[in-house]
Amino acid sequence: MLVIRLVFMLLMVAAIACVAAYMATGQTVWRQRGLLIIKWTVLAALAGAVVLLLERLTLAL
Repeated sequence: MLVIRLVFMLLMVAAIACVAAYMATGQTVWRQRGLLIIKWTVLAALAGAVVLLLERLTLAL
């Protein structure tokens, strides 16, 4: 779970950096990269939620 949280936080920092680079330069490549990173961030969050759910299910059974 710690690894998933770390990946999630690093992806958030990278997405914020890409959005800041887009705002500073106006180049659309940074916006595209930021959106791609945000997509992977959402997937990492979903994976974390699944892991949490599975942990709770194993404790309940």
